[in-house]
Amino acid sequence: MESPTPAMRIGDRRIAPDARPYVIAEMSANHGGDLSRALDIIAAAAEAGASAIKLQTYTADTLTIECDKPDFRIDNPESLWNGRTLYDLYEEAHTPWDWHEPLFEAAREAGIHIFSSPFDESAVDLLERLETPAYKIASFERNFIPLLEKVAATDKPVIVSCGLATMEDIEESVAALRAANSGPRCLLTCTSSYPAAIGDSNLRRIPAMQAAFPDCQVGLSDHTLGNTAAIAAVALGACVFEKHFKLGDDDSSVDAAFSVTPGGLRDYVRSIEDAWSALGEAKFGAASENEAQSAIFRRSIYVVEDIAEGEELSRENIRCIRPGYGLHPRHFKALLGRKASRPLERGTPFSLDMAAD
Repeated sequence: MESPTPAMRIGDRRIAPDARPYVIAEMSANHGGDLSRALDIIAAAAEAGASAIKLQTYTADTLTIECDKPDFRIDNPESLWNGRTLYDLYEEAHTPWDWHEPLFEAAREAGIHIFSSPFDESAVDLLERLETPAYKIASFERNFIPLLEKVAATDKPVIVSCGLATMEDIEESVAALRAANSGPRCLLTCTSSYPAAIGDSNLRRIPAMQAAFPDCQVGLSDHTLGNTAAIAAVALGACVFEKHFKLGDDDSSVDAAFSVTPGGLRDYVRSIEDAWSALGEAKFGAASENEAQSAIFRRSIYVVEDIAEGEELSRENIRCIRPGYGLHPRHFKALLGRKASRPLERGTPFSLDMAAD
């Protein structure tokens, strides 16, 4: 059934629950500071079947300041980046701005969509020059209203991650986009831990967000390990999926621990598409020609002993058995006690004209 929410389009792709799922491979910092690796990631994402490759457009200076005070240092023993300063982390992880043009060109040549998460207004200006087809707002930038307004002014589709967001937080972001007359909107439920525990996914947020924001598509920014959360999200109506992506088993980048390899991404895409195909539609009876052929294995009324003309029909000479070529079993009781209209051979499918009036 077609979604009541207006469909979103990115390039040639229609995005809605009744359309093939849209899977974004997030490069993030997995290029490891190497442009050739970044180009290889794009080629591998296209080959694995991803719908899009996504970058992050920032520099350490557009995100924070170089400072060693406690406020600017990650102090969480559970974090992959415990002990590092924000500036140091972002300096290592950022995608150089002069890479963007060759990366956009490579993606277009590979036949895969490419867009980015801008982290300030100057990043939007760069992406506009590159004719990005869409924008992604990262969870931690969702409250950066000037950035939302800048993106909205482009009138392009905008995908917003909602990690850590309360319903009131999401309402504020969506209201800012609506007020600025943004393009089509999609909200991604997200657990902002890296990697995220499967039990923290809280996927029931998907239908809750659909109900609260009927003018937005809904999807999943997936930081879990494996495909289970995404498969469940499909069943709940998610239509956009994002997964961090790396080459091979390289664990050197800051995002490697929660990123999938090309084989993992291929399996991820296939699992999501299989789950979406399995949803089908609310159609009863035979779902396909193959299933219709199985109807012969239902019971029907058959002659099970030779019957002479005028002989009474009884439980001994007619029965409800397989296959299903005979009369529907609903007629069985009404036939009992009636007379055969002609001689009937054992193994004959019964029809109404075989019983005399």
